[in-house]
Amino acid sequence: MSTFDHLLDGLRAAAESTRLRLLALLAEGELTVGEIAEVMGQSQPRVSRHLRLLTEAGLTERLPEGSWVFYRLAHDGGGGRLVEALLHLLPKDEARLDRDHQRLAVVRARRTKAAAAYFRQNASHWDELSSLYIDEAEIERVLLSLLGRSSIDDLLDIGTGTGRILSLLGPRVERGVGIDNSPAMLTIARAKLTLAGLRNCHVRYGDMYDLPWPGGSFDAVTIHHVLHFAERPAIVIAESARMLRAGGRLVIVDFAPHDLEALRSEHAHRRLGFANGEIAGWLVEAGLKPARLRHLRGRALTVSIWSAIRPGPGEARKAPAASDSLETRH
Repeated sequence: MSTFDHLLDGLRAAAESTRLRLLALLAEGELTVGEIAEVMGQSQPRVSRHLRLLTEAGLTERLPEGSWVFYRLAHDGGGGRLVEALLHLLPKDEARLDRDHQRLAVVRARRTKAAAAYFRQNASHWDELSSLYIDEAEIERVLLSLLGRSSIDDLLDIGTGTGRILSLLGPRVERGVGIDNSPAMLTIARAKLTLAGLRNCHVRYGDMYDLPWPGGSFDAVTIHHVLHFAERPAIVIAESARMLRAGGRLVIVDFAPHDLEALRSEHAHRRLGFANGEIAGWLVEAGLKPARLRHLRGRALTVSIWSAIRPGPGEARKAPAASDSLETRH
């Protein structure tokens, strides 16, 4: 189908009052069919039909997540450009749009309250664990030094959890995406991103062993305290490397080897940390060029921060010498 025909399909799909309202709603962030139906005062089957037409025309995207399905505006291609133009033309004083946004605020407030309650119930887990290693602020300082000073169009955070890395780096990137297989964590992440006003960031349900994007889709990928849960960490790194464009950077934050068996029995850690050479070997096997390693020593655990770059054609890739790969902080 030609670009001209795609444009016609998009215009036909959008040329209806309910579907224009849907586009205006989704401009505020991704929503489920049930949430949209509640906001618009329409049945879920009717809303689903409208969303199907918009998705088939390339104006919206459908994101299944367990028993739920989220919808968001298209970001790429002609559909994304057409949506942007249509939203720019919408009147600012349209009563129907105002009512939709007021109802959306109620839905969001309820979602944020539920997320906060879940976080409170589980906060002791994170507090207990984080007390064993260095202050997260120090880890985040290193992340910002690695990623916050360069121009990043597209960031992927694997195992995004509560969305902390997206909240940290979101203001410095054009687009941030977090992926996780825990709907509860994704609920927290969505609430946090909404409260932070980071409309350029979103999260989705997915499998870190089989990422749902074509290769070369991102400028930077982060894996923050995730690999120690992984059954196949080498595959996670290989998939992360596949996501990177030439010159893109992967950053991994995890523990150095330790002997705290309680983390395995009580916190479901599969691996008790990773040796420097183990991660470096996986990075090279994945086609990346490892950079200098950072060690951040805490009370009982040492956090290691590995980074690597996707070399361009003809560039060599090998791990740095051990004498060049260590930066220790207390």
